[in-house]
Amino acid sequence: MDMLSGEQITGAALTDWRKLAQGLHARYLVDDFGAGARFLVAVAEAGDAVGHHPRVTMGSGHVDLKLTSADAVYREDDGTEHIVEWVTQQDVDLARRITEVAADLGLEADPSSVAVIELGLDTADSATIAPVWAALLTGDAEAQGRGTPGDEVRDATGRVPNLWFGDDVPAGDGAAPAPAQRFHVEVYVAPEVAERRIAAAVAAGGTVVDDSESPSLTVIADQEGNRGVLCVAQAPPQD
Repeated sequence: MDMLSGEQITGAALTDWRKLAQGLHARYLVDDFGAGARFLVAVAEAGDAVGHHPRVTMGSGHVDLKLTSADAVYREDDGTEHIVEWVTQQDVDLARRITEVAADLGLEADPSSVAVIELGLDTADSATIAPVWAALLTGDAEAQGRGTPGDEVRDATGRVPNLWFGDDVPAGDGAAPAPAQRFHVEVYVAPEVAERRIAAAVAAGGTVVDDSESPSLTVIADQEGNRGVLCVAQAPPQD
């Protein structure tokens, strides 16, 4: 099934869901564990009906859901196809159904609270170092390139954050100094909270060092110069 573009996902107007990184994410508020379990039974039935299910995490007072397809088709300009992990129409359809299930149970969504953390590592040779990180992070060599045409490391069980590789580090020939920071975190948030999150980081002593791609990417440094990236993967919802 073809992967959906950002415009298509935004156009689906999924009020309870937000596109973060590779998937659709939702949080539903529940009174207690039993209410969360009953909700998940209904979600399971909806998924069984179409042969597709979300990834689930249940915490105190909430249920978090992620929808993504492991067999989405990505096509390059020359027609080359790759199987990737991304949002497809089946995810959008199931998201709508889960929204209906939640409404029937009287559950409230809290879409502004969803977030995803990923890791970035700048390198001149991802193909060489990726196997080390795949083994260290997941213990599975197959994690390298899973669900992506590149060398990104993704744990199939979702236990650890994805690790992707940037390419803006020169090859180590001794001519250029090593960069001060190669690792950084990427924080994906719902678009409606991005400005507040940036303001909070600045109020805490951080500095915006690059907002040239804002709101998609905003680079923030702490007082020691360590950088992180605030990411928005979807346009803000329209009123």
